[in-house]
Amino acid sequence: MSEQDDQSLSRPQRRLLRRIYNGRTVPIMADGKSFLTFKAASQHLQSLAPEARDIVFAEMKNNAKDPLESGHGSAPEEG
Repeated sequence: MSEQDDQSLSRPQRRLLRRIYNGRTVPIMADGKSFLTFKAASQHLQSLAPEARDIVFAEMKNNAKDPLESGHGSAPEEG
């Protein structure tokens, strides 16, 4: 395996990142940084070691599902 293969994201990861960041207007917080575009997120992930990449990818995925966890959005009203 070459160093570039080690640095690249898998196809399912790239596809999910594109879906997460498509048309996003609120950034996703992950690894202590905010990401608004697929390009910024993928560049950051590719700069990480494989183990750290998986952790940050999971954090992005979870924060995209639940905006309250990433520090954005509002709490649902009780009623």
